[in-house]
Amino acid sequence: MGKIEHESLNAADLRKQSHLDLAFQSQSQSLDDRFYYEPMLSGHPHNSEEMATKWGDKKMRFPIWISSMTGGTSKAGPINKMLAKTANKYGFGMGLGSCRIILEDQTYFEDFNLRPILGDELPFYANVGIAQIERILQKNQGKLLGDLVKRLDADGLIVHVNPLQEWLQPEGDLIEQSPLVTIVQLLNEANYPIIVKEVGQGFGPQSMGELLKLPILAIDFAANGGTNFSKLELLRNEELQSFYNDVVSLGHSADEMVKFLNDAVEKLGNDRKCNNVIISGGVRNFLDGYYYTSKADLHAIYGQAAPFLQYANESQEALDEFAKFQIDGLLMAQRLLRVK
Repeated sequence: MGKIEHESLNAADLRKQSHLDLAFQSQSQSLDDRFYYEPMLSGHPHNSEEMATKWGDKKMRFPIWISSMTGGTSKAGPINKMLAKTANKYGFGMGLGSCRIILEDQTYFEDFNLRPILGDELPFYANVGIAQIERILQKNQGKLLGDLVKRLDADGLIVHVNPLQEWLQPEGDLIEQSPLVTIVQLLNEANYPIIVKEVGQGFGPQSMGELLKLPILAIDFAANGGTNFSKLELLRNEELQSFYNDVVSLGHSADEMVKFLNDAVEKLGNDRKCNNVIISGGVRNFLDGYYYTSKADLHAIYGQAAPFLQYANESQEALDEFAKFQIDGLLMAQRLLRVK
């Protein structure tokens, strides 16, 4: 059928003709064997539906977390503000990138000052690295961290644990003691919630188990599979690549870490103090997010960083469209899919 004949057809005929034209391209190549597809059990979701979830003292409309991005560069401010606008529009939680640069110098403070954009209802967390916190506590300056949380009107503090990244970074900081010791010291001083996250390798089973014993708000997986900051450091330093290139494959996937989590929850019983997780690192889309959060034996939300950053670099409209597809897909998955 020629182009002119196509144009004369009504909309229904065009749709049916396109089905015929695309039929051979639509043959299934493989199956996602994580789910049962159950088309008989529910209708479609409505546009007004939410998947509200509590997070600390705040509430999110959907279990989606905009994970920490780098701050303190000329592009960070505009991008952070775009991300905050999207979080506000759709009801996501948000964690800042490292706030080290504004601990004592306020030059870049407005790049991180997102509460006026986010509004008061959504969870919003500052972020400082374990090496900086270790130094701060050694100097009895823990008030700096509390002041940071207060100035940002944040709900608490993310502690990013990154020993492998610091080891590979020429200007990296030496971590002198176990991060667990530092976090316990911080918990003894802090009057705000703490989230502990890795930066691209994730946590092994022993680290996961020890963290779950602490009265922290959440563990952020930051598993190997998303942005890998150890690999990022090697890309910055070609001299080290030939010696340390295999290091970037160390760590654990989100899938593996969900198993670590569930095993630890069962083993610890009443000794567990942490009740929440952010599953991030290699979460490609809403199907991954739905799967991992459903499999976890603790209250779970899922986080993404690079995908949000990718669309933020394009435009606010592209970012919002990406977020809307995440929501629509998640609602669809909840209605039509059951995790095996």
